[in-house]
Amino acid sequence: MPSTTVTVGSTVGLHARPAGLIAEAVTKAGVPVTLATAGGTAVDAGSPLMIMTLGAKQGTEVTVTSDDETVLTRIADLVAADLDAD
Repeated sequence: MPSTTVTVGSTVGLHARPAGLIAEAVTKAGVPVTLATAGGTAVDAGSPLMIMTLGAKQGTEVTVTSDDETVLTRIADLVAADLDAD
């Protein structure tokens, strides 16, 4: 399954707001996507709660995995973006 590793860009990490935005994008895409930190268990990126369990802070590397390359790129871009910026 294709994957890519990106660095969390949100200034306070993958807390409620970024996790919600990422999960919403995954749900709209309609394909499975997982996120994982190094040495951690992959979680369903369609669930904001599961994303928050990663405890990923700004600068943490997260591996995004999906069979759909377009969705993979879209979600990886969201993880890398500062979703807390106005």
